[in-house]
Amino acid sequence: MPYVQVRITREGASAEQKAELIAGITELLARVLDKDPATTFVVIEEVELEDWGVGGLPVAEFRRLRAG
Repeated sequence: MPYVQVRITREGASAEQKAELIAGITELLARVLDKDPATTFVVIEEVELEDWGVGGLPVAEFRRLRAG
């Protein structure tokens, strides 16, 4: 009974995009690990951008620096 938690920043992922993630992750686990899709759980959690950090910086600042 796989349980997969996906965390993404809250930046407007559509219901269709989330459904595609759920289907793709479920298919991957079925194909690679022979897991039953009926007992595979995928949870998508959206995190506010200011609550996410990368490289010691808030993600918005990290992106600004990388963009130059």
